[in-house]
Amino acid sequence: MDLRTLTYIVVGASFALYLGIAFWARAGSTSEFYVAGGGIHPVANGMATGADWMSAASFISMAGLIAYNGYGASLFLMGWTGGYVLLAMLLAPYLRKFGKFTVPEFIGDRYYSNTARVVAVVCLILASITYVIGQMKGVGVAFSRFLEVDYDTGLYIGMAMVFFYATLGGMKGITYTQIAQYVILIFAYTIPAMFISMNLTGNPLPQLGLGSTMADGSGMTLLAKLNLVVTELGFKEYTTSTIAGRFDMAVYTMSLMIGTAGLPHVIVRFFTVTKVADARSSAGWALVFIAILYTTAPAVGAMARLNLHATIQTGEVGSPEGNLAYENRPQWFKNWEKTGLLQFEDKNGDGRIQYYNDKNPEMVAKAESYGWKGNEMVKVDRDIIVLANPEIAKLPNWVIALVAAGGLAAALSTAAGLLLAISSAISHDLMKGIFMPNISDKFELNAGRVAMAVAIMCAGYLGLNPPGFAAGTVAIAFGLAGASIFPALMMGIFFKRMNKEGVIAGMIAGIAVTMLYVFQHKGIFFVKGTEFLGDLGPNWFLGIQPNAFGTIGAIVNFTVAMIVMKMTPECPPHIQDLVESIRTPRGAGAATGH
Repeated sequence: MDLRTLTYIVVGASFALYLGIAFWARAGSTSEFYVAGGGIHPVANGMATGADWMSAASFISMAGLIAYNGYGASLFLMGWTGGYVLLAMLLAPYLRKFGKFTVPEFIGDRYYSNTARVVAVVCLILASITYVIGQMKGVGVAFSRFLEVDYDTGLYIGMAMVFFYATLGGMKGITYTQIAQYVILIFAYTIPAMFISMNLTGNPLPQLGLGSTMADGSGMTLLAKLNLVVTELGFKEYTTSTIAGRFDMAVYTMSLMIGTAGLPHVIVRFFTVTKVADARSSAGWALVFIAILYTTAPAVGAMARLNLHATIQTGEVGSPEGNLAYENRPQWFKNWEKTGLLQFEDKNGDGRIQYYNDKNPEMVAKAESYGWKGNEMVKVDRDIIVLANPEIAKLPNWVIALVAAGGLAAALSTAAGLLLAISSAISHDLMKGIFMPNISDKFELNAGRVAMAVAIMCAGYLGLNPPGFAAGTVAIAFGLAGASIFPALMMGIFFKRMNKEGVIAGMIAGIAVTMLYVFQHKGIFFVKGTEFLGDLGPNWFLGIQPNAFGTIGAIVNFTVAMIVMKMTPECPPHIQDLVESIRTPRGAGAATGH
C-alpha cells in the first residue's frame, strides 16, 4: 500500500477515535466541562497530563534542537522535566486542596481581589495564545506534508477537530481524548527510534544505542562517528557544543522550569482528580510518561543528524565526487522540498549538493578551494527532523504513517488544553466570577463553549497569519508564564502576608519587563528598526537571550511584590488563616487536640 493511502487510513482512524471518545465523554455540567467532574484516576490523569504537556514543540521540534545544537540543547530536557518537580512538590497538592476550577480563580480568592483575578486572566491569555500559535502551525505543517494538502487546508481540518471534541466534551472529553493521544504519540515516537537504533548500532533501545558501537564495522561509537562527520563539515563537535554561556544556560533552564510550573493548562489538570494525594501522584505518573519520550529524544536527534549528513555526503568531505547529485536525491528529499521546509540552490551549477557550515571561515576557505560558491542547502528546517527521520532511514510506510498520526496527536492535545484554559478564563473567571455572577450553570456551560469556539477561531487566524515573532514562541510563552503566574502562585501558597497590592504590581511588572525585553531585542513584533531604546545589540542584558528572560521577569515580580507589600495595608487575618489551612495536611493536630 502506498504511503499516502496508508497515512490517510492511520490518521483517519485516530481522528475517528478522538471524535468517538468526545461524544462518549461529553460534558453535562460546568464541573465536567472545567475539571472533568474531579474524578479522574491519577494514572489516567498522569497520562493525559503527559499528552497535554508534550506538544508539537516536544514531539516535532525538540529532537531537531538537539540534532543541531547537540549537548547544549540539554537545557530543554532539564528545564521542562525539572519544572515538573517544582509543580509536583510546590504547587499541585496545594492548589488541588484549595479546590477551585482555574488559576485566576485561586489568585482572585487568595488575594481577595477581582483586579488580581483580571490581571491573572490577562497574563494567562498572553502566555497561552503565544504557546498555541506553535501548536496550530505544527498541525498545518504535518498535514501539508503527510496528507498532501496545502498548509491552510491542514490548519482548517485541525481547527475543526479541536472544535468538535473540545467544545462538546470540555475537560472531560479532552482528558479521555488526551489519554488516547498519548498512546498514539508515544508509540509514534519510540517505534521509529527503535528501528533506527537497531539499524545503526544493533541495539533496539535508542537510549542505549546512543552510546553503542556502530554496526557498520568501523569500531566507532555512534557519538564518535557523529562528531567526526559534523566537524569535517565545519560544524562544532556534537558532544561539546553549546547554545549559550554558562550563566545564560542556567537562566534559560530556570526560565523553562518556572514556566512549566506556571503554565495554566498544565496546572488545571490537577483539579481533575479526587483528592490532594492524587494530585501529587498524578504529577509523578506524568513524569514517568513524559520521561519515556524525553529520554528517547537525545537518541532521535543524534541519529537523525547522522542519517541526514550520511544521505547528502556520500564520500570524502570536500571532494566534489563525494557529494550527492541533485538529480539522484532520494524521495524523502523531494517530498520535503514541496513543503518549502527543505530548499536547495545550485550555486555553482555542478548539479551536486554542497552542504557545510558557511559560518566557519576555515570551512568556507576549504569549500571555495573546490570551486564551491556557498552552502547550497539554503534551508533545512529543524522541525522536519522527527517527521522526516523515518523516511530518511527508509523505514516501512506504516511507521511513517504512525509518525504523522503522532505528530498531529501531540499538536492537537496541547492545543485543546490551551484553548480550554483560555475559554475557562473568559467564561468562568471574567463572566461568572466578575461581570455576571448570577448566571446559571447551564448559561455558563454554553458561554464556555462559545468562548472556546471564539478562542479556536482566534488561534486559527494566528496560525494562518502568524505574527513576526512566531519563531521561538514556545520558549517565550514559558517566559511569560514564569514571570507572571508562577511567582503569584508561590507567594500565594508560601507567603501568607502577601497582599493584593503586592501581587498585582508584581504580575504587571514581571510580564511587562519580559515582553519589553523580547520586543527590544529585535523590535516590535520582531521588525528591525522599531527598537524603542535604539539598537542595543543582541542579548544586551548580561548576555541573556530573550527566550530565557522569564527568570529575570520572575525576580522582578518577586522584588516589586515585596516592596509594594511593605508600603500597603497588611493582608487580612482570615486570608492568612486560609493560607495556613492550605499548607496544613488534613488531620494534622488530631493527636494533640489542636
